[in-house]
Amino acid sequence: MAKKKNQEEMSFLDHLEELRWHLIRATLAVVVVGVIAFFAKGFIFDTIILGPKKADFITYEFFCEMSKKLGMDDSFCNQELPFQIQSRTMAGQFSAHIWTSIWAGFILAFPYVLYEFWKFISPGLYEKERKNARGFIFIASFLFFLGVLFGYYMISPLSINFLATYQVSQEVHNDIDLSSYISTIRSSVISCGLIFELPILIFFLTKVGLVTPDFLRKQRKVSLVIVLILAAVITPPDVASQIVVSIPILILYEMSILISSYVLKKQAKREKEEQEALRKM
Repeated sequence: MAKKKNQEEMSFLDHLEELRWHLIRATLAVVVVGVIAFFAKGFIFDTIILGPKKADFITYEFFCEMSKKLGMDDSFCNQELPFQIQSRTMAGQFSAHIWTSIWAGFILAFPYVLYEFWKFISPGLYEKERKNARGFIFIASFLFFLGVLFGYYMISPLSINFLATYQVSQEVHNDIDLSSYISTIRSSVISCGLIFELPILIFFLTKVGLVTPDFLRKQRKVSLVIVLILAAVITPPDVASQIVVSIPILILYEMSILISSYVLKKQAKREKEEQEALRKM
């Protein structure tokens, strides 16, 4: 078996075989959790998916209270959002059920998917590198779930409240297709979950020498433009929503600079210790 071979003796095909089994186990985890989500249809759809459609959703209540205190408009204080969700294809609801279960499986099984990824790459790292990255799975999972929650409780309600209530004429009534509604929530949740992985990405890019803290500091203005573009893509086209999305991304960017600095300091310290050890020999 490839697993029992020394890492240095493994051929390219052995590595592919190893990767294949990691992918199979990760996929099985997603499928198993997806099956559980499939049978939890009532909770998944009535409580989670259709939650942002309800006027008493916690985000609307929060923004309603904030708008009252700040003397702003009370658009988030609507008693009922003026749109209906419908399925216009024969297999529309069944298809939505299947794909929503799969995506729920991916989100909930994300830590295990990371674990399989880590098991594949960790043998190629030095012992010190493995120790320094020991909290990789926990931190990456935490950031991902934090992004998912941010996308669900902030981006999804803002998008739904704006897009589903927007009208070009009183003669045009909003009847939203189920697949379109779910797609809006899914894209908000998944995109935010992945965006919140920015510090992890910067960590590995710094480790391989592709990114430095000085480079990140010099590119702040460019990064600001990219952040605003990202915010415009994943939010409705209003300034308030884009600001809400931009703030955490900018915070993550500044965190990434600190992480990059930390990685370089650790590398410099290790190189210094190795040089001193060589001198003593």
